[in-house]
Amino acid sequence: MKKTSGRVLALLGLFQARPEWTASQLAERLGVTERTVRNDIARLRELDYPVHAVRGRGGYYRLGPGAKLPPLVLDDNEAVAVAVGLRTVTGVAGFAESGGRALAKLEHMMPDRLRRRLASLRDATEAGPVNTDSNVEDPEVDPGLLTEIAAAIRDRRGLRAFYRGDERIEFEPYKLIAWQRRWFVVGRAPDDGTWMPYRVDWLTLRLPGGRHFTPVQPPGDLTEFVVREVARTGWSVHARLVVDAPAEDVLARINPAVGVVESRPDGRSVLVTGGDSLETVAVWIGMLGLGFTVESPDELVGHLRLLADRYTAAVKAADEFASERSAGTADAL
Repeated sequence: MKKTSGRVLALLGLFQARPEWTASQLAERLGVTERTVRNDIARLRELDYPVHAVRGRGGYYRLGPGAKLPPLVLDDNEAVAVAVGLRTVTGVAGFAESGGRALAKLEHMMPDRLRRRLASLRDATEAGPVNTDSNVEDPEVDPGLLTEIAAAIRDRRGLRAFYRGDERIEFEPYKLIAWQRRWFVVGRAPDDGTWMPYRVDWLTLRLPGGRHFTPVQPPGDLTEFVVREVARTGWSVHARLVVDAPAEDVLARINPAVGVVESRPDGRSVLVTGGDSLETVAVWIGMLGLGFTVESPDELVGHLRLLADRYTAAVKAADEFASERSAGTADAL
């Protein structure tokens, strides 16, 4: 039988794996009597772990939430998995500092055998760059801002904020959604019921917040709503294109997250899309493989003209190189 300290840690590990246990189940798992289980639970309570007892037929012990975060008991694989997760870039900026502190604490507490396992895994692996589809750095998001929005969602409390600098907005928050390495909060305007995804990195909360609200049925799946609406409202650059193809052909060539497609009476279609830079938008519409006309913005037209000149020069240089190579081959013969 384990010593008392080791047994109490094993008991805590069982509670953290599953919150409810009967005395007989705990006694069987620990290889002790139910009286010993009761004594060990008393020791956990002395250490401020809130273990509650439900008496009577079908009674059990339950580990409840406490007033402070107690030490976690992790097995070897769980500890390594948490450390690897903290080292992995999740694609959401803003957590580097707090994640680094948590990782340092965890590694400090690890026994040598686990530190060696983690070191060997770290030395044997590499991670490629995360943001390879844009020339714009991922935005930093304050974890405190996310938790404040999440609390407002939980408490059904409206939010007041400045959006994109100086625009004053008020909305009822419903869901936080991470997509394309960006955080969005889906909100409903209390005055006209309009639904909108707001980029969290463009929000500056104002105090006091909004009024409490009674939730209503959202307009379908909110994740799909964000993916659909961000093309119109959630990018730094928005573009409206007339594409020389019917809407069904355009939809067959794009991911629905890229933009919104509308049919036109003349058989062509309108694509509303966007990105965090003109360069990103130009790449996306170039991959479309269809003729198009830019309706807006004018800056995109200027950037495409620059690209056209650059590509034309590249083609001319390639033709000259091919001619010189051909002439050199003829001379050799």
